[in-house]
Order: sequence, then C-alpha cells, then structure tokens
Amino acid sequence: MIGRRWTLLIVALVLVCATTVAAPEPAAVYPFEDTSWSTPANVVDAQVVAALGKQGIEFRNPCSDAVFIRRVYLDMIGTLPTSKEVNEFLNDRRPDKRSRLIENLFARDEFADYWTMKWCDLLRVKSEFPVNLWPNAVQAYHRWVYEAIRDNRPYDQFARELLTSSGSNFRVPQVNFYRAIQGRDSSSIAQAVALTFMGVRFERWSQDRRDGMSAFFSKVAYKKTDEWKEEIVYMNPEATEPVKAVFPDGSVANVPPDADPRQVFADWLVSSKNQWFARNVVNRIWAWTMGHGIIRDPDDIRPHNPPASPELLACLEKQLIKSHYDLRQIYRLILNSRTYQQSSIPHNDAANPKADFAHYAVRQLDAEVLTDALCWIGGEGVGYSSPIPEPYTFVPKDQRTIALADGSITSSFLTIFGRPSRDTGLMSERSNEPTDTQRLYLLNSSDVQRRIERSPRLRIAYNAAGRNPPAAVRAIYVIILSRYATESESAIAEQYIKKGAQPGQAAADLAWSLINSKEFLCRH
Repeated sequence: MIGRRWTLLIVALVLVCATTVAAPEPAAVYPFEDTSWSTPANVVDAQVVAALGKQGIEFRNPCSDAVFIRRVYLDMIGTLPTSKEVNEFLNDRRPDKRSRLIENLFARDEFADYWTMKWCDLLRVKSEFPVNLWPNAVQAYHRWVYEAIRDNRPYDQFARELLTSSGSNFRVPQVNFYRAIQGRDSSSIAQAVALTFMGVRFERWSQDRRDGMSAFFSKVAYKKTDEWKEEIVYMNPEATEPVKAVFPDGSVANVPPDADPRQVFADWLVSSKNQWFARNVVNRIWAWTMGHGIIRDPDDIRPHNPPASPELLACLEKQLIKSHYDLRQIYRLILNSRTYQQSSIPHNDAANPKADFAHYAVRQLDAEVLTDALCWIGGEGVGYSSPIPEPYTFVPKDQRTIALADGSITSSFLTIFGRPSRDTGLMSERSNEPTDTQRLYLLNSSDVQRRIERSPRLRIAYNAAGRNPPAAVRAIYVIILSRYATESESAIAEQYIKKGAQPGQAAADLAWSLINSKEFLCRH
C-alpha cells in the first residue's frame, strides 16, 4: 500500500504542480489565473500600486474564479465550498459576483465561528494551565466573543467592554479578559492590554513607561465565591488614593479616588486620535487575510519595525474610524481589492522574490480548517472530550472544529498541524509552516485513508468511474480542489482509472493524491 501511495504521489505532482509553473509574463497560468480584471480597483489598490511602483513591479494577473471562491471561503469562513456552490459561482455571469459572494459569506454562521476562533487565540480562551479559566468560563467567554462578531459589534465597544467590565467570570463573560492573564499584578495586565489592543511588546519599554501604564490597572482585584471555580473581578474599594498614571503617548492622567482608572485608559485607547488602536487591528486583519501584516509582525509594532506602506496602513486606519469601527468594512475593502484577488503565483523576478503586495501569499490551512475539510470530505466529524478539569467536557462529532471553544481541548492532529496553545496571546503562536511530520501523517494515516474510501461525497464518483471516467474525475476535482480538472489532468487521471482493475479504487487513489497535494493543503 505504501509503495502504491508513493507512485500516486508522483501522479499528484504531475496533475497538480505541472500547471502551477509560472509562465513568462504577462501570460496567464491556466486554470489559476485570468487574463483581465472584472474587479474594479479601490482605495486599497491605489496605495498598493504606489508601493509596488517603488519596487519596480506591477500586480500579478487576477486569480481565476475557481481560485477566488476557494480562497475567499477559506479566508472568510474557514470552510470549503460545496460542489453546488462552486458550480453556481463558476456559471454566474454577473460582473459583481465576487462582491456579492463576499457579502453572502458575512451572513454565514461559519463567519462568526471562524473569526471567534481567531480572536480567542489572542484572548487566551482555554480552561487549563497556565490560564485556568475553567470550562464554565470558557464557554461563556467564547459565546460572548461569538455574539460580538455575529452581531458586528463596533470594535471600540468590543475593546471597551473587555477593559472596563467587572463581576463574575461566569455571569459577566467579558471579565475573563482579566482572568485569562497569567499574572494578577498591574504590570502583567498592562502587558496583555498593550499586546492585544496596541500590538506592542510592553516588556521592551523603559521601566518608567511600563510603570506609568500599569497604574491604570492598579485597582483591579480578584476574589473567590462559594461556587466552584467562580471568581469576581472588581475595583478594590480599599484603594482610596487618587491614581497618577501615564498614557503610552507620554501624557499624564490624574484619576480621582472614586473613578475607575480602566475607564480613563479605555477612553484614551479608543479615541480616534490614538495612534495605536486602529492601526493595530487593521494590521492584524491584513495579516489574517493576506499572510503577513503591513507591519510584517503584528505582535511587535514599534518604530524599528516600519510598515511596508505607511500610506496603506494610514488609509485602512482612516477607513475604520470613518466606519465607526466596523471591522467588516475593513474586510470588504481588502477582499474586494485587486490586491487580494491577484494570483498567488509570484513574479518571475529574482530581484524581488518576496516583494510586498506583489502576489497573494500561499500558506497552509489552519489546523482546525484542515481537519474540518477532511471531515467534510469524509462525511464524519471528530469528537472531542476532556475529563479534566471538571465539569467533564464533551464535544459531539457534528460540531465543527473551528467552533471549538476551549484551547485546552485538542488532538494529535491539531498539535501536529500547528494549532496554538493559547498561552501567550501572540498571533505567532499559531504555526502554518509545513513539516515532515505533517507530510508523513497525511501519506500514511489510516484515518485519512478511511475517510477517503468511505466518503459519501466521493462515493458517487467512485461508482461512476468504470462507466464514465471523465465525470468521475470532474467530480473529484470539484469536491477536493473546488475547480475543474484541466484537459491534461483529466487525460492522466482517466488513463490511470481505465488501466486499473478496480475503477472505483483507482478513483479513490486519485482523491488521495489530490488531498496530499499542495493545492489542497494550502490557501492560494
């Protein structure tokens, strides 16, 4: 079986990689690129064109419709499109069908699930060591984040509630922001606030600057209740002295004894005049959708880590403030831009192999998205459970992994494919880099093999392989890669099926080969 798999892997490389070799510009690479733009340029593109001009390069060709639907589904909702959705989109002749699709995806439940997952990485949503929120608080916190994203709560309101709420961590979910910080001292809290909402590494500041910001959180206190694992976050009534604090911009705040210093800090943070708040979140959104930030490392915004295009960053900041902190408006601008919709095939230019904004960045699927994709193809989900800590947590198989609330509940698959442990709140804690262990797993996993062979979605193609190989190949490509096979790919695959003693098994071999291809495993 293993020897046959290596043979099939070579077949997969011929089928998938042969068509991805970049042709001399400006020829489009079929089936991954189109020759002309249907998407109008927007304000994002105006800034990017200027930035590319400074590097002496231009946009790549636009990505094809087949690439776009798969890309935007994975980037917006962490989900593969169905065959029906692919066929309907590819047959749609309306010039604005891409923008229509983007708007439709905002309304999907998976949109809230996927972006809740992303925010819960930053907010350290997990029940066990070293955060120790415990299961009840995890579920409440996760649900609060989910509802905020589903209801499109303005980002300034979202941040303000996290920073200023008090009460039970079971009944006021927002206070788990303070519970999810490993240290209980004001400096540890300030460090988490600076990273989450400003994108800066607090520990790199001078001591005086750290002390000045920490003072805003000097009255935060914690106390237990009689309910198991419940904790109250509150303002310490014994702290009766006025607070003298210093904002990160150097201005001084004198907070009266009867005022909540956190509220004073939140007022400063979400102000449209603040140089950190909007910049941080639009840079994070750019990194999530484009592969890396405009300031390349979103966890380390500082003068010596400049943006690739200050004008683009300023443009997105301005648009966010203008929209009253509507994060979906930033998604719209990015996803509807030619910058986002250009090909992932890099320029044939050795002088600029990693030029900023010059092509869409290929990157491996998130661990949760990949396991959900394999489950969807295989027709059966994964169940998760955790007997420790109490209460016992059981997640049924019909729940998507992207909707898994607790970062402590995991699997060997999620660990192998880089799911973050949610210990630090750093975006860099998640790894999408391919490893030898991942490849060996996919090549040899009996679970993956079982899902492919028993797939109810692929079964129709397997059954049709003997009497109609072209239809079988077409169906398999659409299900797994969200596109139609090229003529050369179809010819190779059909020949393999016809030569096999068991056409159905040969069709399953084709599916296994495609699942092991870079085209399936990556966003591109």
